[in-house]
Amino acid sequence: MALLLALNECTEWGRITILSTLADYKPTEQKEAEHICERVVPQFQHANPSVVLAAVKAVFLHMQNINPELGRTYAKKMAPPLVTLVSSQPEVQYVALRNIDLLLQKQPSLLSKEMRVFFCKYNDPPYLKFQKLQIMVRIANDSNVEQLLAELKEYAMEVDMDFVRRAIKAIGQVAIKIENACEKAVNVLLELINTKQAYVVQEVVVVIKDIFRKYPGYEGIIPTLCQCIDDLDEPTARGALIWIVGEYAEKISNAGDILSGFVDGFAEEFTQTQLQILTAVVKLFLKKPDQAQGLVQKVLQTATAECDNPDIRDRAYVYWRLLSSDPQIAKNIVLAQRPAITSTISTLPIPLLDSLMPDLSTLASVYHKPPQTFLGQGRSSANALQQAAIEEAAQNARENPLAAAAAAAAVSGQGSTVQSHAENLLDIDFDGAAPASLQKAPMGGSSGLEGLAGTPMRVASPTTNDAPIGGGMEDLMGIFGSSGGAPAAPAAGNSGSDDLMNGFASMNMEASQPPPPQTQLDGGGKKANEDILGLF
Repeated sequence: MALLLALNECTEWGRITILSTLADYKPTEQKEAEHICERVVPQFQHANPSVVLAAVKAVFLHMQNINPELGRTYAKKMAPPLVTLVSSQPEVQYVALRNIDLLLQKQPSLLSKEMRVFFCKYNDPPYLKFQKLQIMVRIANDSNVEQLLAELKEYAMEVDMDFVRRAIKAIGQVAIKIENACEKAVNVLLELINTKQAYVVQEVVVVIKDIFRKYPGYEGIIPTLCQCIDDLDEPTARGALIWIVGEYAEKISNAGDILSGFVDGFAEEFTQTQLQILTAVVKLFLKKPDQAQGLVQKVLQTATAECDNPDIRDRAYVYWRLLSSDPQIAKNIVLAQRPAITSTISTLPIPLLDSLMPDLSTLASVYHKPPQTFLGQGRSSANALQQAAIEEAAQNARENPLAAAAAAAAVSGQGSTVQSHAENLLDIDFDGAAPASLQKAPMGGSSGLEGLAGTPMRVASPTTNDAPIGGGMEDLMGIFGSSGGAPAAPAAGNSGSDDLMNGFASMNMEASQPPPPQTQLDGGGKKANEDILGLF
């Protein structure tokens, strides 16, 4: 193929494009797929992480069409470049880890011998630590589980509460995944309980509840858990302990006393805790009817008469009807054998995982979502958001027309104010004309410069109708002492400087106007000079 021949001659961007094209290519026979893998494998050594991920994608997809033995050989060759990516900068590491997570879900044994590479460093950002925990649990097996549990125990003793909780949860996931490691994991959890840290103890109780669902034979640790009741203040942890007490009520001598304390504070508990209390008391009654009859009546009465939550009230009515009709039927329903859980590790559905494999080394592999869920066509996503906002506003207007009208009036008022201010700012064209809302007749006996020296004030320019005889040009020339012919009577109370400040738009360029007389010229010039000097 021409693309394979050109692969080594291209730049980094060219190689990425060619490798992506090869990944999408459907070979017609097995030898063609083997030839593609053979020519692409050298790209694993490239310095650019994008080229490495693109090469891994191409080989991984074509491995499905080649000899299984040869495929395992190529899988072993994938491990070193992927491990190298984990030693890069944090951002590159995260992208690599998200892609590795997908690869491990598809082929769990891909990096089974590289456990130590994924151990968390003290200066790793939280998002890297969380992702590394998931990957370590995925590659855990009988050969490396002891090493992993020791590392997770160290993580569970750190100060970052969120990281500690996730580390404890990972211990439980390892115990459920690997049966041979369950006892070691339970011992680690018991050691963590002895630390007496509240958030550690609560997370341990939640994790042990899941372990009981897979391995019911560890009831020997229940007394230790019951001693931690006073340390539990989170609804999830309290609900987990109540579930354990109800599930093993026949093996706990003081189960009634433990549940009685929870029933007394039933009204103050969270909803999920109330549901667990209700079910645990019913289980206790079915296992020990003589000891729990008064307790079950009390909790059912409280749940049906004093509780406003419909879920709790309805469940209490169901239990009441079951217990009052036939206790044996109630036993068959409430105490029915439940299937053991197989795993608590989060995995993607198989169809989604298969659809994401061709999108390795893209954003879809980082989000673990198909591209169509977060990519729009051009501006369609922005337009969709805008259209949704418009529809929401219209819906609000229909539901509350008075509020919508008030909001529209407020927006309209703001728009007119902004427009008015814009007119004032831009109206500096020296034409002497002011907006109609700002026109104001000048005060008698005052000049425009006096207004300028004080508070700025726009004065309407004279028009041809209200000027007695002369035009603005004659008054302007009079300021500078021009000689002329017959005088023209000036407007009473106004000087030539008024017309000067009003602008040049009112100039009358007609030559038929006679010049002003000398006496008026001198008086006008003197007055204008006084006004000008008054500014200083």
